[in-house]
Amino acid sequence: MTKDRLTELRGAIRAATLADESASVARLVADAALGTDERAAIGVRAAELVEKVRAGASGSMLESFLAEYALSTDEGIALMCLAEALLRVPDTRTIDDLIEDKIAPSRWAEHLDRANSPLVNVSTLALTLTGQVLRDGGAGIAGTLKGFVQRIGEPVIRSAVLQAMKILGGQFVLGRSIEEATRTARKRERDGYTYSYDMLGEAARTEADARRYRAAYAEAIAVLATRASAGSVRDNPGVSVKLSALHPRYEFAKRARVMDELVERTLALALMARGANMGFNIDAEEADRLDLSLDVIAAVLADPRLAGWDGFGVVVQAYGPRASFVIDWLEALAEQHDRRLMVRLVKGAYWDAEIKRAQVLGLEGFPVFSRKSATDISYIANARRLLEKRARLYPQFATHNAHSAAAVLTLAAQLGATPEQYEFQRLHGMGERLHDILTTEFGTRTRIYAPVGRHADLLAYLVRRLLENGANGSFVNMIADRDVPAAEVVRDPITLVETERARVTPPPALFLPARQNSRGLDLSDPLIVERLDRRRGGFADRTWTAGPLLDGPVSGVETHPVTNPATGQPVGQVTHADLADVATAIDAAERHSIDWSSRPVEARAALLRKVADSFENHASELFALLAREAGKTLPDCVGEVREAVDFLRYYAAEAERGGPWTPRGVFACISPWNFPLAIFTGQIAAALATGNSVIAKPAEATPLIAMRAVELMIEAGIPRGVIQLLPGAGAVVGNALASDPRIGGVCFTGSLATAKSIDLAMAEYLAPDAPLIAETGGLNAMVVDSTALPEQAVRDIVASAFQSAGQRCSALRMLYVQEEAAERTLEMLYGAMDELSLGDPWHLSTDIVRLSMHGPGLASRLMSTASVTRAGCSRSRRRRRAGRLSGLRSSGSAALPICRARFLVLCCMWRPSRPRRWMG
Repeated sequence: MTKDRLTELRGAIRAATLADESASVARLVADAALGTDERAAIGVRAAELVEKVRAGASGSMLESFLAEYALSTDEGIALMCLAEALLRVPDTRTIDDLIEDKIAPSRWAEHLDRANSPLVNVSTLALTLTGQVLRDGGAGIAGTLKGFVQRIGEPVIRSAVLQAMKILGGQFVLGRSIEEATRTARKRERDGYTYSYDMLGEAARTEADARRYRAAYAEAIAVLATRASAGSVRDNPGVSVKLSALHPRYEFAKRARVMDELVERTLALALMARGANMGFNIDAEEADRLDLSLDVIAAVLADPRLAGWDGFGVVVQAYGPRASFVIDWLEALAEQHDRRLMVRLVKGAYWDAEIKRAQVLGLEGFPVFSRKSATDISYIANARRLLEKRARLYPQFATHNAHSAAAVLTLAAQLGATPEQYEFQRLHGMGERLHDILTTEFGTRTRIYAPVGRHADLLAYLVRRLLENGANGSFVNMIADRDVPAAEVVRDPITLVETERARVTPPPALFLPARQNSRGLDLSDPLIVERLDRRRGGFADRTWTAGPLLDGPVSGVETHPVTNPATGQPVGQVTHADLADVATAIDAAERHSIDWSSRPVEARAALLRKVADSFENHASELFALLAREAGKTLPDCVGEVREAVDFLRYYAAEAERGGPWTPRGVFACISPWNFPLAIFTGQIAAALATGNSVIAKPAEATPLIAMRAVELMIEAGIPRGVIQLLPGAGAVVGNALASDPRIGGVCFTGSLATAKSIDLAMAEYLAPDAPLIAETGGLNAMVVDSTALPEQAVRDIVASAFQSAGQRCSALRMLYVQEEAAERTLEMLYGAMDELSLGDPWHLSTDIVRLSMHGPGLASRLMSTASVTRAGCSRSRRRRRAGRLSGLRSSGSAALPICRARFLVLCCMWRPSRPRRWMG
């Protein structure tokens, strides 16, 4: 029965991923079950808490800092940038540049003597003076003197700002090591507080990172075991673990590998915590990892060696509509294994990223609530849920919000829950006064969530804390502003939600009123992937045919097989057009061009939108074709169809907005193989929208996709003759089109050499004003200096260099890394590349596709990259030390091949100076 219940609840969790917000809020209001009088009483108690917090000693330095330097101010943003980057920058020149860049432009004097904290005010004074010194002194004697002060003051300024950032970092981090953190914690422990320690570091990019993070967690558990002397888990310290820190590919696409490797790693740490009788919490992370995390949690808890231990905990984020179903599932899981689980209820830490990700992916909705009041309602409703289920779940309420705390106290009293049956939690450095009041006046327990690690590793945690608590609408920010009445700070969210307007645009409406957003797919959602696999399955073995698609007789008879470039399996066959077919197509296009150009632009735009809808309705077939004919991975297939749809809707809207247009007559569109649907469609859509008839010549390698696209265009109502297809060799079809005087213009994407040959042919045969719209490749560079976070840089390097097997014209080909940051960045890059997998694009787990159409050895060259670059880096270091750099400046750089595929990425290291000299 429990197993069936677990399956049913997992289905409910998955179904609620993008649940309608209004319906979810209505359900949660009912679940909260608070009458008008109870809500009013909660408001009164919450306002009293606010007044007591304000009447006491000033808040912590951290709270004062967040109140004074909110993220709505330039100064707040500047300090956030400094705090996250400055302490890890190794070279003084970059430190000085960063300080000058962030401090000089801001108006620090406006913040003087405004904060409650004397330390914040002193820091503001120092920043004001620093900003004055760093500003440009201007011309004349005064400017010269000021420049002199700047130069002699740089070491002093550098030292002062670095020290200030260390102090600020110390407000966020309990200790740089677990030993230091436990020593710092003793004072609060004597006051009755307990701790959950979080080792800074997440989202491992490499296996080496994952091993290092595992070692840090293991060391923390070993040290804390010596302090876990109480008989109850709730009275002992605990640890909070991020699964993303334990595995470099913690993502749904790698589920099989995750379940094979991450479960074992998590279980090993859990067994250590179980042996110490301490708490072990799995932190919540991004919404697209929730389902996978539940698989890992279920597998770990199934191990019989954890029987009888009530220290396993899970964090649930109230800002997601799935939270209540997750709590129900956790209760059923605890019942299945006959134990009690800890559940930490939080508001949620990734809101901005979740909103933007949903918009970028073009999802139907958001995996989080778009209004803060909805999240607050969810927190109250799920607090009741946890208290009702406390026989199997130990509730842990993490909040700095007085209204949320007052609601928990009220619900606990209603349900007969004593303070020993639940606990509050707060962040280190935050909500101190509020939780002191809760402890002394209501007898509740509080556990402090305490980050541990080097200040240089602070970024991800810091950004989340600042975004959560530094925003104008946050409770921490509002309670510090004594001009805001207490009743306003603790407004009832159930009343507020009725009038609070959503301030974010839903993904489908992102580009309205101009155009509808293209429909995307979340490939981390198991329901979507299952449905997609089922629909694609019907095309797994299908074969297609392509040939000239004309408004007239077809002459060409030469046929060629089309095979899967990754597997060599047949996909279909194509009949190439000959010169007679080219002539037939141009004749028909000329006949149709007058009728097509005379149609109202709104009519042409409406047909393009119908084509866009048809592409979305046939997306599964197009995905199958893109994978089997072009070697596209599934994420690239989704992106390709979306881009084609966006082109159709974009050009329809632009044509309506920007006319009248002067058609050129017949346009020849010659497209590449690397984007056989998106670029193919974009060229055609632009030409059709502006009143031209089109002859499309697809890449020789991908005629089947082009054929299917043109068939859908014709089915949508674009007349045959207005759009025609000529598959075939470029030397035959392309040359003939570029040399026919009846062609009014050419649109081309491909190599520079081919573009030049087309240009020469057009100059000789076409009208002088016939346009050539050409897009060719180039050398795309990325610059990584020592202020960049290596994890973010490596993520973007790998994405740009290896998505689409590096065959994008925008793929990264040149990487510049500052010498002081090179070793760490390159080592992480090599490790991240080692994690990429080659395979059949049909499978979601494949990162890079074997493209046999480009000749033998591509796959081995791609996957041997790490060893090639390691050897190159080692050699370059030896040569730099010996001072024998041939062809490069003696101040030091080396060119390293990172990938020798169709593209080439070079890594050039430079040493910053004033002025900076680029090396390599």
